[in-house]
Amino acid sequence: MGARAVAALRRGFRGQLITPGDPEYDTARAVWNGAIDRHPALIARCTGTPDVLLAVEVAREYGLWPTIRGGGHSVAGLAVCDGGLLIDLSRMRGVRVDSGRRIAHAGPGATWAEFDQETQRHALATPGGLVSGSGIAGTTLGGGFGWLSRAYGLTCDNLLEAELVTADGRVVTASAALHPDLFRGIRGGGGNFGVVTSLSYRLHPVGPQVLCGELYFAADEAPQVLRAVRTQLRGAPDQLGAVCLLGTAPAAPHLPARLAGTPVVRIGLCHAGRPERARGAVAPLRALPGVLADTIQLRPYTVWQRTLDPGRGPGARNYWKSEYLSTLDDRAIATLTEHFARITSPSSEIQLVFLGGAIARVGPDDTAYTHRSAPYLLSINSRWEHSEEDPGHTAWTRGLWSAMRAFSSGGGYVNFLGQEGPARVLEAYGPVKYRQLTALKDVWDPGNLFRVNQNIPPSY
Repeated sequence: MGARAVAALRRGFRGQLITPGDPEYDTARAVWNGAIDRHPALIARCTGTPDVLLAVEVAREYGLWPTIRGGGHSVAGLAVCDGGLLIDLSRMRGVRVDSGRRIAHAGPGATWAEFDQETQRHALATPGGLVSGSGIAGTTLGGGFGWLSRAYGLTCDNLLEAELVTADGRVVTASAALHPDLFRGIRGGGGNFGVVTSLSYRLHPVGPQVLCGELYFAADEAPQVLRAVRTQLRGAPDQLGAVCLLGTAPAAPHLPARLAGTPVVRIGLCHAGRPERARGAVAPLRALPGVLADTIQLRPYTVWQRTLDPGRGPGARNYWKSEYLSTLDDRAIATLTEHFARITSPSSEIQLVFLGGAIARVGPDDTAYTHRSAPYLLSINSRWEHSEEDPGHTAWTRGLWSAMRAFSSGGGYVNFLGQEGPARVLEAYGPVKYRQLTALKDVWDPGNLFRVNQNIPPSY
């Protein structure tokens, strides 16, 4: 089957075809999560929409499950499966900015580092991922949040249109005016409805310099620090984005050497507005007692977007669990800090994203993203090197997640789901939104060709 598919693709494919045994095969099949080790029958590195069309046609005709790789950054590793056809979009990464209209047109293989580099040439940006190496397409299709989301909404809220190759071999444009139901579904519904081949985004004036940085505290200060951030963010302007990280301090030139490798609480802050207003917004947190290091200053937005990259590159083993929280009361904070004290890997961390602002002002039926009203997103990110350590790290992660379910607002973030089964996918959308997406799947992919994802199967 693989040989016949290769022969069919070679008749018109302009990109590169990689098969088992080729020198590049093992590198080409590798994804960000080092715990994923899968062997596709064929890898098709596409150069444009015609290549994607042909790859989808061959996958359908020869019974190969297609998987889609943009940035390849998902913790579930769903860009690749055993015996399937990996449709690799990583070479489709161009970014073009229309600064007058404040619109960016981008290929699905672009990363946030590449996207931000081009948009910041014009002092423009759209809310993107927290790690610059993640892909724009996967981020967008699952919702997408970042430092600018309280000010300007989710990534998917800023998507203006997308071109897709559908399961039946059509090229369609989805926007508010064209196929609006499909447009609603792809903004949060993942890759269930086709292969995205281009995306257009609304841009906002940001930078090139923004006030941003981190405040570091000793681990035993975690309860007081989390309570303070909770209180301050309730009345903070939407322009202020905040993320709390409980983990190990990195070895970095901007930090005191004595902090490296010690357990700390980090408050990451980024203000999207004018510096004079930004300083007042962050002042109460900078004045907290016990600050071990304060790195807040004016710096380029592109530099800040890379701040969380160290220690999050490809190759390590990862196991994550996420949950939207309805409350961060003292019991929830105590639960977090108790489990933080028992963290099993120096590379693991507990991440708490403060939501609200513009995210919560988008209508619940405007997109497939569900958890608009949740004020917090908890992500438990375990990371380590050796497979023999798997049981201990995964048990710690599941233990903290189970304990925090008592404070849940009803599900996890689809982009942070591992291979957790259909019930967790249902929770990520909720029953009403899930039924709507199932009906959309019936229209656009009734045969469930695109199933290697956080799958929403058709109803028949």
